Parts: sequence; C-alpha cells; structure tokens
Amino acid sequence: MNDRTSALDSVVFGVDIQSGDVRGDSPSYALVVLDTRDTESDEVRIERDVVSFRKLRRLIENEVPAMVATDNMYELATDKDDLVRFLQWLPHETKLVQVTGAERPEPLSRVASRHGVPYGKKPMKEAEAAARLALANVGHEVAAFENTTTVKVSRGRSTGKGGWSQDRYTRRIHGSVKRESREVESALDEANLDYERDVTEKYGGYSKAVYTVEARPQDIPVSTHRSGDTRVEIERERRDGIEFEPLVKRRDRVIVGIDPGTTTAVAVVGLDGRVLDIHSTRTADTAAVIEWLIERGRPALVAADVHPMPETVEKFRRSFDAAGWAPPKDIPVDEKLHRTREVNYENDHERDALAAALFAFDDHEDQFERISRKVPAEIDREEVIARVLGSEESVEAVLREMNDDGDEETDESGGESPTEPDRSPEEREIRSLRSRVERLESHVEDLKASIEEKDETIEEYKQELSDARREERRKARERREVSRLERDNDRLERKVESLEAENEELADKLDRLKSLWKLDHSNFADVNTNGILTSDSEWEVAGGESEANESGGNLVPVKIVEQFTNGALDHTVEEYGIAAGDVVYLRDASGAGRTTAERLAEFDPKVVLRSGNLSEVADEVLFEAEIPVAPADDVTIQEIDELAVAKESAVESAIADWESRAEERQKEQQKEMVDQIISEHRADRR
Repeated sequence: MNDRTSALDSVVFGVDIQSGDVRGDSPSYALVVLDTRDTESDEVRIERDVVSFRKLRRLIENEVPAMVATDNMYELATDKDDLVRFLQWLPHETKLVQVTGAERPEPLSRVASRHGVPYGKKPMKEAEAAARLALANVGHEVAAFENTTTVKVSRGRSTGKGGWSQDRYTRRIHGSVKRESREVESALDEANLDYERDVTEKYGGYSKAVYTVEARPQDIPVSTHRSGDTRVEIERERRDGIEFEPLVKRRDRVIVGIDPGTTTAVAVVGLDGRVLDIHSTRTADTAAVIEWLIERGRPALVAADVHPMPETVEKFRRSFDAAGWAPPKDIPVDEKLHRTREVNYENDHERDALAAALFAFDDHEDQFERISRKVPAEIDREEVIARVLGSEESVEAVLREMNDDGDEETDESGGESPTEPDRSPEEREIRSLRSRVERLESHVEDLKASIEEKDETIEEYKQELSDARREERRKARERREVSRLERDNDRLERKVESLEAENEELADKLDRLKSLWKLDHSNFADVNTNGILTSDSEWEVAGGESEANESGGNLVPVKIVEQFTNGALDHTVEEYGIAAGDVVYLRDASGAGRTTAERLAEFDPKVVLRSGNLSEVADEVLFEAEIPVAPADDVTIQEIDELAVAKESAVESAIADWESRAEERQKEQQKEMVDQIISEHRADRR
C-alpha cells in the first residue's frame, strides 16, 4: 500500500452512481460499506446495496462513517455550491474522500491497479474499489471549511416589546447567556483549546458571546443545542473555495526539481508525471526546504534545469540519497514555458524548478514504463524504480534483492507471515491464482482504458495534424503564388528595361540615319558638324583636310563582308545585296580560295577594300577579272550600325592607285614572259 496505514476500527462508505444523474430527480447509488470494527483479523465485513440519495444521507446520519469515498465528488453534488452545502451537512466525524486525486483526478482503474485493489467496470465494483482505497488511506479529503470553528452563545428567545416586567425578563435572559458562555469557556479551557472571545455586554449580562476556536467541531466538547433562554450554535469557518488534503502525508516516491538562489523554489512531481506541489521561499533555509519535501514524499530523483548541476542541488540530492538529473545543456526559457504551460505557478523560480522536474520525468518516462511492466503487482513499483535509479542495476537484480530481503524478514519472524492463516498448499495455490487473475483482469481493464485514452489522443493529434497540413498547404499555395507573381514582375521589369534600352538605341539610330541623310545631301564640310565622323584626322588619311572641305564631294555606300568566305558572301547578299559597281569591304580578306574569289568577281564590284592580305589565288583571280583591290586603310570607312559609307573621292583615289599598280604589274608580267621566251629559245638552240 505504499507505506500507508489502513483506517482500522472504522466504517467506510464507497459510493458510485448506479443510474440516473445527480442533477435529475431520483439518482440511485451503488453503496458498499466496509466495517472493520470488532474484527480480529484483516477481513472486513462488506455490505452492498443500491440506495437513493435520500436513503444514502439517512444512512450517513445513522452510521456516521469515518469516510464517504467516491471517484468523483460531483457524483454527490450538482455544482460547487451544492458540494459546499453537502460538506456542511456531513457529520463532523465524516470525511468526503475523492480517491482518484485532487484537482486533476486519475482514472479509478489506474489508482486501483497501482495499489493492488480489485477493480471492475460495474458501479458496485467501482464503489467497492473506492471504499477499499479510502480504507487504505489513499485519496484526498474534500474540504470547504477551515479547522477553525465558531461557537456562538446567544439569546434563545426574544426580550419582547415591553411590559411591567420587561426589565426583569431581559435581565434574566442576559444572565442566562452569560452563565452559558462561562460554561462553554470552561469546557474549552478543560480541553486545552486555543480560542478568541468576543462578548457583547447588555443589561444584566451578555446578549451574545462568540468564541473562535482553533479546532474542528468534533474536537470541541460543546454541541449545538437550545435550552430555554439560550442557544449554542457551532459553525465551521468557510474557506475561499474547495481544497484537497491528502489523507496521509505523501510518502510515495517523487521527482523533485530545485531552482536554488536568493529565492529557492522546489517542485514535486509523481512518478506518473502528475504535478503534486510547488513551493518557493526567500527566507527558509535548507533544513526547512528538506522538511517541506519530506512531508510530500520520498525523492527518487533530484533534477536541475542547468548543466552542470549546481552544488546546492547536489547537496539536496545527497541529503535524500537520490539519483540526480541535469540536462545536456541549459534548458531554454521558451521550452520551459511550453512544458509548464498547463500548470499554475507564482514566479519564474517555481517555473524553472517545475520545468526541471518535468523534463527529468520526460527523460525517464520510457524507463519507468519498462520497469512497471516487469514488476509484479504485489511488489511496490515505486520502490523498484527508486532502487534502479539509485543503484543503476537491472530490474531483475533489484527484484531478486527485494525478494531476498522479504525472505529474510520471513525467517526472522519465525516461519510464514503471520497474516497468512494455516492453509493447505492447494488452498494457498488457489488463493494465489485467484489473486493473480484479479490483478491481471484489473491490469487488462487498465490497459483497455489506457488504449481508449490513447486512441482518443491519437485521433485528436490526427485531426490537429490534418488541420496543420491543410493550413501548411494553403500557405504553400500562397507562397508559390507570391513567388510566381514576383518572378512575373521581375520578368516584366527586365522586359521594360530591355524595351527602354532598345527604344533608346532605335532613337539614337534614327538620329544617325537622319544625320546620314542630311550628310548625303550636303557638303563634306558638314560631316564633322553633324557628328558622323569622330575627327578630322580620319579624313586626312584619305586625302587631307583641304579635300574634306571641297564642296563637290559625295559619299558612297559600302557593302561589308565580314569574312572572305561563301557563307559571309551569302549573308551580305541576303541582307543588303551586291550589285555591279558597289564598293565591297572585306573585313577579313584572308583564307579565300579560287571559287570564292571567282564568285565575288561575278558581282563586278567597283572596288574591293580589304583588311588583311588576300591569298595568292584570290588576288590572281581578282586581278585577271580587273577588279580593283585596295587596302581599307587607304579609305576612311564610317560605319553606322549595319551601314557604312566612304568618301567617293577616297574611293576613286584608291582605284587610281590600283590601276597604276596594275599597270606596273602587267609590265612586270610581260617582262617575265619575254624573259621566259628568250630563255626557252636559248634552250632550244643548244
């Protein structure tokens, strides 16, 4: 029972709603009464019945049980106010116990399995499980009143409206109130109870005396009554809300998170991950904090939220001889806030302590589950977990060690356990098997409940995942659309820039063509003024500055061939055409053969201007075709985009130069021919 003590010599009511609803007109309850009074063994008398709410209250008034146990306190009340009225009605000696926990109750099946109590789904089985758990002091008392009680002594009757004996009558009543208050005060003194007195004095004595006693009503040797001139009323002081008090101080194994410093904060978390308590203080010393922790459990694991573990936390760990835990690195604040979002805490120190305990639990949760699966139901699971954490041994080794300890205790006691009656081996085997079957059935029910809870959780997570995916797809579509629009915008901007540049280029070309047109219809003296030529020196090469100023000069178009090849000739012919009498400019005259030269000669150009040297074959072909060939350097060619022009005078001068060179070349050829004839004639004479 996890170091708990059974509530012996008492009556415990276990209650679970059988049918109907407490908010309805006639709910019925499954009632199990466990009576341990006048029993010589551990066996208890059990009574089972199905009762109405009215009969349940009547039984509570008659039997005055020590505890009324239930798995949910709101099965006995419709709301919080109704619950307070129910608690106020309960006999002072009776506690309302919620066996499944405090503000965040667990499933009854899980609590029953943890404490080895048989459990079933039917209301009567649940009522019995609640009663047995309460009998073992498992659970929390539901409290709505302080441990402070008000005892009020006052007049039992009115003093009247007057008359000839009014004064004597009033004096007698007030005197009776004073005598009754002295008797109450004497009883409180004899019981050694602390109290405060508030007296209202009137003619002849007291009209009212109020005693605030630091005790529960059942501890006060005074009862509510009315006698003649006086009446005594006892009322407990109401708390701000509903509170839960453990039936016994927790001695379960727990995980402790500590945040040391000027303000020391500690948090206590169960081995099942439930937050049990949080506390912070600026004044308490280490001893006071340790005492606070001892009242709430036995630390199996002491955790810090920073790495490495602070020395102060290490001292706490050594004090409890517990295992330690520290994160691989300091836990970020956002992760602490997320992990502790469902728990109320007072300050950042409590948050850090709580985060340390919860992260320690998260780190060991799988290990706890593995240990729990290996531990038999009759062995304290928490003790096994604590020993595995402390010694770092296997579960099997710890179980063997605990079994050895149990055997030694049995031997020291002089044989078998005194709680085991004299039974045959077959009876003991049958009882053991039955107990095992009950535990397994309870475990199966617990597992089914866990599966249902996890299935519900999985469905919730699936729905959240589906919603998240749907939202992510929507955002992805938005991002893709934005990216597409941005790309379109960039493309259009580039297109606009390209069109603007093309527009500027075309405008510039138009200006040049206009200038060229004007130049073709004006004197060469206007060339520099119109901006076609870059400098006067360009024209000086072709005939000097004086010639540029002649009023009769014209421009002639020049057909540009990029390279002296058939392909380049085809391109020029296709784009601009080459006619007889055109000026042709070979930008690269090298590499042409006979065929290419003959093709150019067929066009019968006026002159061929070349950059580079012609091949001997091409030169011979053009010379024989009487096509003038001149270096391009002798003629200044002005290019405007794909168009080119040259001064007609420079072209004529280049042709004249070629003609003089051609005449000399012919003479040279004739001379060579004569020399050859003479040489051949001489050879024949020999």
